[in-house]
Amino acid sequence: KSGLDPGGAWHAWGMACLKAGNLTSAREKFNRCLKPPMDLNQLNHGSRLVQDVIQYLESTVKPVLITDDDYFATLRELEATLRTRSLSLEVMCEGKIQHNSYYQECLFYLHSYGTNLAIISFYMRHDCMREALLHLLNKESPSEVFIEGIFIPSYESGKLHMLENLLETIDPGLESWGVYLIAACKYLQRKNYYHILYELQQFMKDHVRAAMTCIRFFTHGAKSYTELGGKQMWLLKIKDHLKVYLQEVSRSSGRKKMAFTFRKKMSATDVSRHINTVDLQMEVTKFLHQCETSGASQMTDSSLPTLFGNNNMKMDVACKVILEGKNIEEGFGIAFRVIQDFQLEATEVYSRVAKQLVKQQKYSEIQQLLKCVNESGVAAKNDGDNIILNCLNEFRNIPAEDLDNLIQDMDSDENKIQAYLLCNKLRSAYLVSVRQERARAVQLVQRVRQLADSSGDHVVTAICAQWL
Repeated sequence: KSGLDPGGAWHAWGMACLKAGNLTSAREKFNRCLKPPMDLNQLNHGSRLVQDVIQYLESTVKPVLITDDDYFATLRELEATLRTRSLSLEVMCEGKIQHNSYYQECLFYLHSYGTNLAIISFYMRHDCMREALLHLLNKESPSEVFIEGIFIPSYESGKLHMLENLLETIDPGLESWGVYLIAACKYLQRKNYYHILYELQQFMKDHVRAAMTCIRFFTHGAKSYTELGGKQMWLLKIKDHLKVYLQEVSRSSGRKKMAFTFRKKMSATDVSRHINTVDLQMEVTKFLHQCETSGASQMTDSSLPTLFGNNNMKMDVACKVILEGKNIEEGFGIAFRVIQDFQLEATEVYSRVAKQLVKQQKYSEIQQLLKCVNESGVAAKNDGDNIILNCLNEFRNIPAEDLDNLIQDMDSDENKIQAYLLCNKLRSAYLVSVRQERARAVQLVQRVRQLADSSGDHVVTAICAQWL
């Protein structure tokens, strides 16, 4: 008569029927106020009304059926209450819990009015992980439901191995679980739970991704190559994963194509290349570790470069190896292999090294570097000259004697003149210019004269004018 929503009344009546143990009447009353969710895969446990019903049923004992009217009936009921205080505390053999009428009643309400997450969470609460997994598969629920309902509760309660065993029992090839397992890996990566991630990747036999996780274990948080020296076991594990992957690829290539759909693929060539990178990183680690422990290391960079970074970082590794040895020659061989293997810009690397040596005022070692570059057998004609010119572009305050030694080591007269002009050594530039072919000499002397004029060097201006 008053036009109020009768849902609340039906729900209260249904709860009263439940409490009285009249399950059939309760179903009838709840049918008038409970509705199934619009989307069964939504990430919640359904309406508050449904949750109240489940909560009550889970905390209620199975009623004792009294067949006779003797007064011992109430004692038996009390004993049953004490023995099975709540559904979650009942001690039953595996599979026996399903025979509990209140358990079945929960499932009726969950299947009629609950979400897939609510059903799966119910199974998980009552140690029915297999049923939870089968429900997930049968309903083709999205990966978010797997993460929220099964995966997080499993690792939080220390049951990850049990979950893995069940996944394998239901589908030995794990193909049915591919989407869910990849989603779990992404979730763990977002959360930075790399140890659980690594364990899961090993279970999945996803060797390429497991190798990538090992790279992170090797590089993450290390502040020195002494630290990396103590983490070399991860480099060995990377190699092991990649070698196993290569074996699996070669085995499966002869057979009918097996659907390794969710495992990361990589060509055999790329895998071999990565194994070479690991070998080279081991060599670099061993060398730089020795340099640091012997006290030869002088670089104090905040970032620690490895060969697992981009090309710029690989260049940093090559520079570090050359600079941190007892002398330039000691680390040059390893650095040269890094440059060759990754096809790095050699002149750029050597120029970086030379600039560092200028900062450290080790001018004689620049000459040693140029000697190594020339003896490497792959240096272009002007590489050595370009290295010196790159240095002079940035540093004009090199002591006169060292500067003369560096410029005199250059091969090309043209480059020598350019170097002298850069350093404002106009008389020296003039002396090299006049030794050139007559037409070219005229051009060069005119240029020296212009610079002398603009800088107010009247002596050099006069010499140039007289020659011209």
